[in-house]
Formats: sequence, structure tokens, C-alpha cells
Amino acid sequence: MCGRFNVIDNPELQRLLQELGIDLGLPSRCNIAPTETIAMVRELEGNRQLVQVRWWLTPSWARQVDQKYAMFNARCESIATSRAYAVPFKQRRGVVPVSSFIEWRNEEGARQPYLIAARGEALALAAVWDRWQGKGETIESCALVTTAAAPQFAQVHKRMPVVLTAVEQQRWLDCGTELSAGDPLFEPRLKQALTVQAISRQVNNARNKELTVLQAEGEPLFLECD
Repeated sequence: MCGRFNVIDNPELQRLLQELGIDLGLPSRCNIAPTETIAMVRELEGNRQLVQVRWWLTPSWARQVDQKYAMFNARCESIATSRAYAVPFKQRRGVVPVSSFIEWRNEEGARQPYLIAARGEALALAAVWDRWQGKGETIESCALVTTAAAPQFAQVHKRMPVVLTAVEQQRWLDCGTELSAGDPLFEPRLKQALTVQAISRQVNNARNKELTVLQAEGEPLFLECD
């Protein structure tokens, strides 16, 4: 599951963008939620592009743009057979660069948000995208790919976004490379050491976009990678 994330303009994010072949920066944004426009890296005809897409996939065959079904996350277990995701998985893959993401746990009858970040690194999240055309408009949109939680992460949430290593980023973006739902890149394991930090419950409201909502509360939890 990945329902919110953050993009912070810092050396770690800049380094990830450069590794992805993008010589551009991204402005800092906080508490980004589904249906918002986000930055995604993709490869078309051998050229890397940084594009703006809607975070809530609308399949090319959809009759209209709506939010009847939750289409902001795509489960890796069914990505190769899903009517909505199978073609994008084969032909339209992208990477969403983020600084951190947010997950929730139910604690004392309330939803407690946790900020998850890699130590000293940004995160490259696997995505699939599609292009919808109708009524004189074109909408490009995406969904983030999720997998089962790594054992270390299961105490936070039962699922987690698919984070790509540098080598996996190249394979993922090259849609000439055929992948299967059983590819090792989908394995539920931690590829980077993570810090899990409780933050203000003000972040529960997606309209709160101030960086102050990411302020730490209490002691962090450190998860070591495999």
C-alpha cells in the first residue's frame, strides 16, 4: 500500500534523478495524495522523460474518467493478468522518484501516520501508466506497484511499494525487456535500510501540505535491509 508520499528537493533526490538520466530538479511537495499530478520518469523510443501524470490510473479503454474503483496502486501478484494493468505492465512502465512515503497503523482507536524514508537515499518507486483520450482531452495517469511487506516491514503495514534498485530501474524502464509477475524485483524484501518515524496526525488530511506535518514525534524505528 502506498497512499501518500513526499518529494523534497535535496541532494538525495537530485542524485536519484541524475541516475535516472534526468537533468532536472523537482520542487518540494508534501503529503501528495491519489488523484494529484505527480512527476514520473519513463522511456520512450530510447529517450528518458520526466513527465507529469495523474496518480490514479485511467485505462485507455475506460468509457470515462472516474474514481469508482481504487486505481492508484497495482498489486504485483495480478499485474500481468489484470485487465487494467496487463498492457501497461508490458508496454508502459515508469519510475516515480520520492523522498519518503507515509503509512498508517491503528493505535489506540486512531490512525497514526508513519513517515518511511531510506537512510541517505531517495526512493525509486515502480509505476505503470496509460493514456486515455476522449471528449477532446488526453489524460496520462499512473498507478504505483505494490508487493507484500518484507518481514521487517510487516509491523508497519501488510503491503509496501515496489522500490527499485539502480539495476532494476534500468530493466523496468526498458519495456523491450519482458518481465513477469514472478520477477525477483517484486520479492517482498527491503532493498534499502529504512527509518520509520511517527509524525503528526495532521497529515491524515490530504489538504495539509505544509512541511511541518512531517515533524517527528517520538523515537524512530530502524529497519535494516536484506
